[in-house]
Amino acid sequence: MMRPMATRDRFAALRAMMRSDRFAAANGIKLVEVGEGRARTRMRIRPEHLNGARVVQGGAIFTLADLAFAAASSSHGNVALALDVSITYARAVTKGTLTAEAREVALSRKVSVVNVEVRDGKGDLVAAFRGTAYRKEQEVASFGARKPRSQ
Repeated sequence: MMRPMATRDRFAALRAMMRSDRFAAANGIKLVEVGEGRARTRMRIRPEHLNGARVVQGGAIFTLADLAFAAASSSHGNVALALDVSITYARAVTKGTLTAEAREVALSRKVSVVNVEVRDGKGDLVAAFRGTAYRKEQEVASFGARKPRSQ
C-alpha cells in the first residue's frame, strides 16, 4: 500500500503543476497560497486584460478564478478537472489587482465542489464562481513532473 505524500511535498507538487499552466502564466496569474481545500490567486490588471469597453475582459476574470478552483480541488493530492463551472460578474473593474479566494465546500472520493470569490483591491466582490471537479486517480506529483508539450 502506498503512503500518502507528505502535505508539504503535495503542496510543492501542486504549485509546480499550477506553474505549468501556460495560459494562466501568459495572463500574469499567480498562485499565491494553497492549503487543504483552499487556494488564492492574484492578477495585476494589465492593458491587455481590457476589452473593447475598456473594462477587464470576463475571460481574464474567469481564468483567475479557474486557477484558484483547480488548485483548491487538486489540493488533496489527486488531479481534479472541471466537470461544471459557472460565474456571475458583479462589477466591472479597470485597474488594480484582483484576488481569487477558493474554498472547497464539498468533497467526496470522486468529486470536489469549490466556491471562488474574486475581489478587487478594496475588497469589493467582482465575481462569484462555483465549480465542480472530477477527482482523478492520477496524483498531482506525477502530473506536475511532466513537461508541457510544445505545439
